[in-house]
Amino acid sequence: MKIDTINLLKECNSGIKMGVSSIDRVMPYVKSEKLKKALNACKDEHATLGDESHKLILKYGADTKEPHPVARMMGDMKIRSKMMMMNRTDKTVADLMTDGCNMGVKSLSKYLNEYKRADGEVKNLVNRVISVEQSLTEQMRAYL
Repeated sequence: MKIDTINLLKECNSGIKMGVSSIDRVMPYVKSEKLKKALNACKDEHATLGDESHKLILKYGADTKEPHPVARMMGDMKIRSKMMMMNRTDKTVADLMTDGCNMGVKSLSKYLNEYKRADGEVKNLVNRVISVEQSLTEQMRAYL
């Protein structure tokens, strides 16, 4: 039970870091004030959830996990290539964020299923992160 809790928590924390990093990387390209506001609100929610996940990591006596370097590099490459090859528009930003959110939801859902014996408070945190990701995906539809 404890190992499932720690593993799920580490994956959740890593996913939150990846989400914040992705938002930071696309922000210079955002033109719409409304889109900036939505992304900043999502980033703030991720920061709050990240703080909560960090407290739980300390509670369970675990170490944090950084996003996998290959995943981070691939994300960076995707953002750079799309922003260079395509028009630097809010549509492109929304497309990138939608893909990232979908990947986050998929990964966290997989880990929820994999670490079934994790404590309820950690599962609840993961479900809240999934909810934030799904909400941002819905908001991005207006820009696609």
